[in-house]
Amino acid sequence: MRYLVGTSGFSYDHWEGVFYPLGMRKNKWLSYYADFFPTVELNVTFYRLPKRESFKRWFKDVPKDFVFAAKGSRYITHIKRLKDVADSIRIFRDQLSGLGKKLEVILWQFPPQMKIDLDRFHRFVRELRKVRKRHAFEFRHESWFTDEIYKILSDHNYALCIADSPGWSSPEVVTADWLYIRFHGGQELYASEYSQRELKEWSRKITRWGKEGYIYFNNDYRGFAVKNGLYLLDLLSSL
Repeated sequence: MRYLVGTSGFSYDHWEGVFYPLGMRKNKWLSYYADFFPTVELNVTFYRLPKRESFKRWFKDVPKDFVFAAKGSRYITHIKRLKDVADSIRIFRDQLSGLGKKLEVILWQFPPQMKIDLDRFHRFVRELRKVRKRHAFEFRHESWFTDEIYKILSDHNYALCIADSPGWSSPEVVTADWLYIRFHGGQELYASEYSQRELKEWSRKITRWGKEGYIYFNNDYRGFAVKNGLYLLDLLSSL
């Protein structure tokens, strides 16, 4: 079974001396990161869209079997709130084409104030057919956790993101033949470390689901994401 474990983002200044060697040039960070992890979730694509040349450079910086996930643009999810986004999706898709086949999945994180809108979601999902990648959805308002939404996701083989966080958590519902899991910190958002006991329990849960998975740690403070990610990767590799 293929379990891809990595971190949410890789370019953190506070990881220098904790994960990255002191003095290492930032343009070497991704290739160094790829020596330890098989995947990364790009957070930068949520805030801004780098030039296609940047994506092409990242493509070259990692091994041929390395996998990228990219976070969908907040302009689409948080500003336009999925409304009239056909052109925005096309631009987003075209820019990310620099990652080629190494980009496998796009995560769409919805704002916490955004309640369920089935009609709008149906239209959005139809537009996503033009982006021939896997898609995962991290809903942060509880109204989205309905059987209707799960069926839409299942019909398209899209994944409900299973998120672990002190502020919110998603139901552990599997809607695709693959998993997408995000760890935001068990006790303090982005700033708490998972215990070995917690990660062992998660490893057992993941293997029981019996599906390949994309698994990312977003607790970047003090390099906790790196430590926890490497530990879970080792656990899953040994099973």
